[in-house]
Amino acid sequence: MIKDIITHNESARPDADIQQRLHADFPQCFNNEGKFDIDKFSSLLKDNVSVINEGYDLNFLGKSYAKLLSTIDTTTIIKPDLEHNSKPENANSENIYISGDNLDALKHLLKSYAGRIKCIYIDPPYNTGTDGFVYNDNFTFSAEELESKLSISSDQAIKILDLTKRGSASHSAWLMFMMPRLQLAKDLLTDDGVIFISIDDNEQANLKILCDGIWGEENIVCIFPRVTKKGGKSSNETAKNHDYVLMYTNNREEADLTGVQHTDKGYCNKDEFYEKRGYYKANQTLDYDSLGYVQTLDYPIVIDNITYYAGGSLDDYQKRQQGEHGRADWGWRWSKGLFDFGMENGFIEVHKGRNGSRDRIYTKTYQNAKIIKSNGTYKVEITDRTKPLSTLEFTDNQYSNDNAKKALDAIMEKGVFEYTKPPQLISRLSQLVNNNEDAIFLDFFSGSASSAQAIMQLNIPVGRRKFIMVQIPDKCSETSEAYRAGYKTIDEIGMERIIRVGRKIKNDNPLFSGDLGFKHYSLYEPTETTLDTLEKFSPKELFANDSILNEFGKESVLETWCVKDGYGFGAKIDTIQLGSYSAYHCGFHLYFINPSLSEDDVVALIDKFNKEGSFNPNKVVIFGYSFTFSQTEMLRKNLTVLKDSKNLPINIEIRY
Repeated sequence: MIKDIITHNESARPDADIQQRLHADFPQCFNNEGKFDIDKFSSLLKDNVSVINEGYDLNFLGKSYAKLLSTIDTTTIIKPDLEHNSKPENANSENIYISGDNLDALKHLLKSYAGRIKCIYIDPPYNTGTDGFVYNDNFTFSAEELESKLSISSDQAIKILDLTKRGSASHSAWLMFMMPRLQLAKDLLTDDGVIFISIDDNEQANLKILCDGIWGEENIVCIFPRVTKKGGKSSNETAKNHDYVLMYTNNREEADLTGVQHTDKGYCNKDEFYEKRGYYKANQTLDYDSLGYVQTLDYPIVIDNITYYAGGSLDDYQKRQQGEHGRADWGWRWSKGLFDFGMENGFIEVHKGRNGSRDRIYTKTYQNAKIIKSNGTYKVEITDRTKPLSTLEFTDNQYSNDNAKKALDAIMEKGVFEYTKPPQLISRLSQLVNNNEDAIFLDFFSGSASSAQAIMQLNIPVGRRKFIMVQIPDKCSETSEAYRAGYKTIDEIGMERIIRVGRKIKNDNPLFSGDLGFKHYSLYEPTETTLDTLEKFSPKELFANDSILNEFGKESVLETWCVKDGYGFGAKIDTIQLGSYSAYHCGFHLYFINPSLSEDDVVALIDKFNKEGSFNPNKVVIFGYSFTFSQTEMLRKNLTVLKDSKNLPINIEIRY
């Protein structure tokens, strides 16, 4: 477990992930010592690619260190909030809220959600000098270790360590902070997934080049400018009233993008009977001054026992039927067959005349439906009427900081959070992603949880999108409005907002049965004392060490392992009773965490394998600190016999 991770991290190098991918795809380019041969690799490309030494790249102090951080595994433990997660509104929720450093959270998420996140929105620190950003990490590398791992000089290693410890807000520090997080985010996205990143002028240029290096220049979709405020000034000459949203996709050609729905103000009516068609407007009258009389468009219409004639009266209609044109050369816009179909399927409405004026017949234009003719037959086609989203969309004031503040104040106490984004912005961006019912949305700079509110509201009336929010539990200043309102940490504000939004949605939409809860988890870093205990523990101890399990907690070990093994946060875990011993079953894994496993308990396990055909976990995982050497050997030998007798390929893994 933690000890295993620490051992792995000691040998981690910044290019480890790249080397692993190259080895999988180009094994012929590695020698018998496992080292990559760049000359062999170049020879594979030379007939098709011009390999040159010149190129354009973003270099900054700490870039190699940032790469290293993305390859080091996290030593944090996932601690479930048992009281919160057991509440009725949360017990079956698939939404996730993680309190912890987002670098650690992303590494946990990668183990279960790699290639599964459809859309990411983040609002990272802008590095304005006043937004509180300073780089700090809790890694304890020495200068000598960095020299070895990064192949750099002693002076460079000292400069990097100084940058990580003194709380720098330089461009290099900001890039070193962002790079590993964005690299991990890319690996979380689906092949057709999209990431949106808010930023301002302070780091926009650097962020663009950094993202080009991670996603590739060809995978940028666009950069949206966003109006932040209408008034104010930044100097006597200028007023900086905008920032940006960068939009990248993992694969531009395969990106599952769509336009946004038309929102013309004229679409203000709704048919309850035709809900899937969306809103409609009375588009135009059926009357039509044809400029040339067409007999097939001249027919009587009967609606509610009232007969209507093209252009006016019965007298005019009769004259036209006798070859005499009446008052005007009127006709209807639609043919008789089209009208009959439209009338029967809700595309016609009558506006009653006032003060003696005649009734008018209107055709209805729906947002998401139209009449089509195929093989001589009319039918209704349900389709989203979309349009490209203008890059100037977010210059509208509804997406400004003023509106963000109003949206938050409508839910929370006033002034509890600054620098929030309006849910309208995130909702509009999310609509560009052609998300299906099970799409997962991630925000790992969650802040006040505007993203969660946007996704919850997008799900009305029948959506099933899920969100994952990550927020470091930074302390609220004791002089802040948030602290005075009772919030000790930033994540408490975000969680309370989600709770209140869910409550409001339920009150406003009593028939809505979607997911309005969330499960909460905190990331726990073991103490130095615990790490020392882990380091000193020997697998051949005569006695187990209960103190380690007591510190971590059984639930935390289980949650961390289920995420590590690909089952995700909140996976269903069954307790398996083996005599007097409780083991835990999830998917194909059987977990042994508790101490005091006896021979009778192992016999009960073998009986269960033999007698229950549906019980077939193929991997047994043991919490090494809870077991003596003799206990692990007893379990191993019995499972080996089972493998021989029943041909069950059961693998055993001891984790420390």
